[in-house]
Amino acid sequence: MKKRIAVIVMLCKLFLLPAALGGEIRVFAAASLKEAFTEIAGAYGKDHPGTKILPNFGASGTLARQIDQGAPADIFLSASQEWMDFLVERKRIEKSAAAVFAYNTLVFCGPDAGATKPGKMGDLPALERIAIGSPKSVPAGAYAMEALKNAGVAAGVEGKLVMARDVREALAYAERGEVDGAFVYRTDVLPGRGASIFFVVPRSMVSRVTYPMAPTAEGVWNPEATAFYRFLGSAEAKRFLERRGFDTR
Repeated sequence: MKKRIAVIVMLCKLFLLPAALGGEIRVFAAASLKEAFTEIAGAYGKDHPGTKILPNFGASGTLARQIDQGAPADIFLSASQEWMDFLVERKRIEKSAAAVFAYNTLVFCGPDAGATKPGKMGDLPALERIAIGSPKSVPAGAYAMEALKNAGVAAGVEGKLVMARDVREALAYAERGEVDGAFVYRTDVLPGRGASIFFVVPRSMVSRVTYPMAPTAEGVWNPEATAFYRFLGSAEAKRFLERRGFDTR
């Protein structure tokens, strides 16, 4: 009954929305979604030439705090459930409309020219510098810390962790050879850019990397955003994600 009422309220908001807000969609998305999201938005734009999609990519925690502080956003695509829950608690997200956008895999990568190429979590204490996203705002960093603790090597890498602003910065450190390795997502590591995947973090050591999506409390008033949000859950959008290496089920 509560879910039905929430849907009715959402529909009422859409009918009452002023037309002036119609052509612009502001999307806050995790940095690791940049390429896939750009392709999805481009495909949608071809069929909706009057719609302007304005993406803002960054660390999920940073984006969530911006939304909480009043930054205009219609849709939030997070790289972890934690930051989606944060905005739900702050009443900035329409929880009834939330859904899973995609899944990813945590990996450990390093420079192609690196002298040391670890093959498992137990090898990491032998390294000198390891890049991870700051766990306080970057989901990839939080997943990395979870894996390090579960593997029993957190103490062995203490003092060796190089904090990055987001997962792409952690990857850049590895690509430039500034660290021995970095925890990133499988979809981040592209051939020919200077870094390769050394090993996949076992699922027994880390939670599944999940990307939830939801319209914001402000976004449900924007019919263009509502239409695009539906497209994000479509089979066509899933094909773009899968081509980029994401899992959709």
